[in-house]
Amino acid sequence: MFYRFIRGLCKGILWLINGRPQFIGRELLPTDENYILVAPHRTFWDPMYLAIGASPKQFSFMAKEELFKNPILRFILVHAHAFPVDRAKPGPSVIKRPVRELKNSDLSLIMFPSGTRHSDDLKGGVALIAKMAKVKIVPSVYQGPVTLGGLFKRQKVKVHFGEPFDISDVKKLDADGLKIIEERMNASFNYLDALTDPNFKYIPEKTSEKEG
Repeated sequence: MFYRFIRGLCKGILWLINGRPQFIGRELLPTDENYILVAPHRTFWDPMYLAIGASPKQFSFMAKEELFKNPILRFILVHAHAFPVDRAKPGPSVIKRPVRELKNSDLSLIMFPSGTRHSDDLKGGVALIAKMAKVKIVPSVYQGPVTLGGLFKRQKVKVHFGEPFDISDVKKLDADGLKIIEERMNASFNYLDALTDPNFKYIPEKTSEKEG
């Protein structure tokens, strides 16, 4: 109930600020199974757009541990199915909890393989969780403003969901196996970006602020 309330509240606020976003490929989202929804992390509000676009499915999220120090924010995050991650020293729970929820609940998972808005390096966490939970990976991309100024200027937001793929054919998650999965995700992101708007160029917020 709380998750749906928060999702609806975020949807109303974002639509009031920026207008109605364009969601593409929603028909490709699995409806009868859990999955991991992945995307390049481009701004701090892209998780909200992904969750809104993929509704009515509910998701769990990873959030940096520091956000849980504020009791009010902690209450919101916990009841919105987020759980803390110590990015400097990630423990076994980073893998165990999402695997357990993917297997035993109706919650899917939103992950950003790069782990940061300013990195192109894909981590092995997505592959390991997908392999252990035996779920598909659904690629997606966010195209739109990456600064609050751009958001309030109502620059168009587009979210494109891609074709789900599984990694059951990758037998080992060694360096070679992880490279195969990383290449699949990168290829999916590049394909979706080109299909959505080939002229879109992601400029990280820090860079865009210096240029502005």
